[in-house]
Amino acid sequence: MLVRRGVQRLFLDLGLAVMPELPLASGRRADLVAVSRSGEIWIVEIKSSIEDWKVDKKWPDYRAHCDRLFFATHPGVPADIFPQDCGFILSDGYGAEILREAPEHKLSGATRKAMTLRFARVSAARMTLAELSGIHLPETDME
Repeated sequence: MLVRRGVQRLFLDLGLAVMPELPLASGRRADLVAVSRSGEIWIVEIKSSIEDWKVDKKWPDYRAHCDRLFFATHPGVPADIFPQDCGFILSDGYGAEILREAPEHKLSGATRKAMTLRFARVSAARMTLAELSGIHLPETDME
């Protein structure tokens, strides 16, 4: 949660809409998915330890669902374990910094539409469930 919170704050500052734990069409679940004002889709895979990184073999599958793929971690995990062909974000929970930009690999139009619809529908469902549970969510203007 510490890493996720810092990345979410960074992305909101950058004008990206962010959703944690988004289920993907492949059956996987992305730690964070962000959508830019232009519709670009970023996925962030969060790693909390070297062991977490070593046991994860699913992360290459995320490339099929985004324009840019990042790893994010905290200062206690060495940055050099992460692949150079992915972006890298360092987070301390209060904020985060992109230390390496992710290379762009543009999605096809059909995949972009499917991901955008998935993002919108899951966002709306979560907001509705929160309101039905009595949680008031503040209004946000992402423009």
